[in-house]
Amino acid sequence: MEYVFMDGEFVPEQDAKISVKTHAFLYGTSIFEGLRGYWNEEEKQLYIFRMKEHYERLHKSARIMHMKPAYSVDEMCELTVELLRKNAPETDTYIRPTLYKSACAIGPKLTGKDSFLVFTSPLGNYVDITKGLKICVSSWRRLDDNTIPPRSKVGGAYANTALIITEALNAGYDEALVLSADGHVSEGSAMNFYLVENGKLITSPITDNILVGITRDAVKQIAQNEFGLEVIERPIDRTELYITDEAFFCGTGAQISPITSIDSRPVGDGQIGQITKKIQDLYFEVVRGKSEKYKKWCTPVYNR
Repeated sequence: MEYVFMDGEFVPEQDAKISVKTHAFLYGTSIFEGLRGYWNEEEKQLYIFRMKEHYERLHKSARIMHMKPAYSVDEMCELTVELLRKNAPETDTYIRPTLYKSACAIGPKLTGKDSFLVFTSPLGNYVDITKGLKICVSSWRRLDDNTIPPRSKVGGAYANTALIITEALNAGYDEALVLSADGHVSEGSAMNFYLVENGKLITSPITDNILVGITRDAVKQIAQNEFGLEVIERPIDRTELYITDEAFFCGTGAQISPITSIDSRPVGDGQIGQITKKIQDLYFEVVRGKSEKYKKWCTPVYNR
């Protein structure tokens, strides 16, 4: 039996229900996080990657959206571990905490009760990370900070994401990059973006309407500390995409996803780049708790 943490208790998934009049359902007034638990077969252990940082970001999103979480960051972490122990997965697992306006009320104002839930689900690769992705630049623009702030994972904002990825898939691409209102590269449909130029990693600044990604930060630290690479945050022009040496997406869902084609132009030689592959290989060692140096990022679930 799968359990969900909802309304202060652990309930069977089939009993975790909301009303059709729930404010978050009617108006998209929810915020969420996406976390991964990685299964380490040798240790028979599930490691949650950078759990505390995710819940710290959820609390920041709550401040933006006039929400008051009933649980502290540490309490949310404890509840998540307890939920996973109840569900006892032995595979890579997605963890989805949501803070939402739960009053049954008409009208989009940000008032009323805030409720918290967490569910888990098995999850493998979100996209095929063993081959290079073929992507396009979307005709849709990323939402602006003064519209619905992308730095907050607001449920309603993901209509923007849905339009972006659906357009790309319908056109025969694997994913899309989206531009900010001023025409600079922002991020993917639901993941951050890096390109590699002359051995340096370049990523969009947090002021270009991106989610301030936790995996993005992990990549930055790994690249600098383990490979001595310079990481630069600056605006990226669209045409830079067509002359870059390498490119990849990163995020909880995307993990490290190499890109080999953008707008029908090959990235570099059209193969997965050497720097991208090095970062990808080490990343999967880190998230499965196999790197002692980065073990602090991994929370073990089982008492073993």
